[in-house]
Amino acid sequence: MDNNNKPCSSNKIIKTSDGCEIVLELSKNDPFFDKKKNLLHSKGFDIREQVQFNRSSCPDAIATILERVLQIARIIHLEEVELYFGKVNGCSLFEYWSPKNEVETLNSVLSLINSYSSCERQNEVNFLQTLQDEVFRRIQEFTDKNKVESRIDKSCSCDKEKCLVKWGESNGVKTSLKIACVEGAGRGAIATKDLKVGDIALEIPVSTIISDEHVHKSDMHHILEKIEGITSETMLLLWSMKERHNCTSKFKIYFDTLPEEFKTGLSFGVDAIMALDGTLLLEEIIQAKEHLRVQYDELVPPLCKNYPDVFLPELYTWEQFLWACELWYSNSMKVMFVDGKLRTCLIPIAGFLNHSLYPHIVHYGKVDSATDTLKFPLARPCCFGEQCYLSYGNFSSSHLITFYGFMPQGDNPCDVIPLGNLLCSPLPPKHPTKEKL
Repeated sequence: MDNNNKPCSSNKIIKTSDGCEIVLELSKNDPFFDKKKNLLHSKGFDIREQVQFNRSSCPDAIATILERVLQIARIIHLEEVELYFGKVNGCSLFEYWSPKNEVETLNSVLSLINSYSSCERQNEVNFLQTLQDEVFRRIQEFTDKNKVESRIDKSCSCDKEKCLVKWGESNGVKTSLKIACVEGAGRGAIATKDLKVGDIALEIPVSTIISDEHVHKSDMHHILEKIEGITSETMLLLWSMKERHNCTSKFKIYFDTLPEEFKTGLSFGVDAIMALDGTLLLEEIIQAKEHLRVQYDELVPPLCKNYPDVFLPELYTWEQFLWACELWYSNSMKVMFVDGKLRTCLIPIAGFLNHSLYPHIVHYGKVDSATDTLKFPLARPCCFGEQCYLSYGNFSSSHLITFYGFMPQGDNPCDVIPLGNLLCSPLPPKHPTKEKL
């Protein structure tokens, strides 16, 4: 999943004699600096723009000035896939670049206003209230336009998931979400109260996150660290294959909530494969699976042969390896820790948050150094009883089917052509949108 760690922003609001100016600047550390610079220039903007606001500006003038700010901020917040798919001949194909980009952009402006307001006397910021109100209006308009009704399947039991949430709360987790079975979508996270922009839907202590720290403390680390080129992600995958069977594991309750079979494209059955025969999607799935099989054959059998007491052969079959791959592909998140290291992790409870093209949560990948927790703040409102979504990243529908097991609702701006046009026959009966944690 997307970790949302981007170059530090130098955007700010500066007080002037008759109001303020918003300074928006494209960071030279941005990995797509040249592309964004050219795009800004094509729209008549420079890499550093100062947009003036006067205290005497009327609401209509403020709305016009805000649109200029948003045009610049949208480009600054573009990601690689959005840069590629979001335009033809330099023109946007959509009302905005992508739903995720729009939510990020609006929240970045709101954050600027809030940071300025917290540093100034109230009489200095009253004139920004109209601007703030207009940003909130646009966020609410976006929310109303993109609401998805979630129907709870009350016949489905979530007893194991409830136990996991209780375990989390006993270990410091704070949540305004409950886990429920959603019709047509498997398990999901449902708001237990009305949540506003900026509210923290979920807060996870680092102590409950599964990271490479646990591999380092295990009996297999001294073996794995000697293997040339092995990644921390592969070590974690091998560790989880064994840990899921450990009855004394700290994370036993978490592993108990995991499905026996994931529903990703990597484990499609015969009916699904036949339905996809001759399609590009099937080719993608076959290539991915062949790559994993080669990796398994090169790595796992030798470990079982040379260290059978650590790598028990019955726990390290091809089927178990594929299960672990699906677990880490569909559930892991990139997290930036306070030591500055970016790690791939499993995050119990947070894994119930499903993906949407219209997410409520867009920034969730950085540990708060003050609390040593990972926070999931709302970028747009989520009402009581509504399913709370986040964004896994800007992925094509074929990628989401292959590695996550679902196709998102709505028109995915990351698809070159609609997935349905690539299929010779309909997809097999719909599996859960995302059967995860």
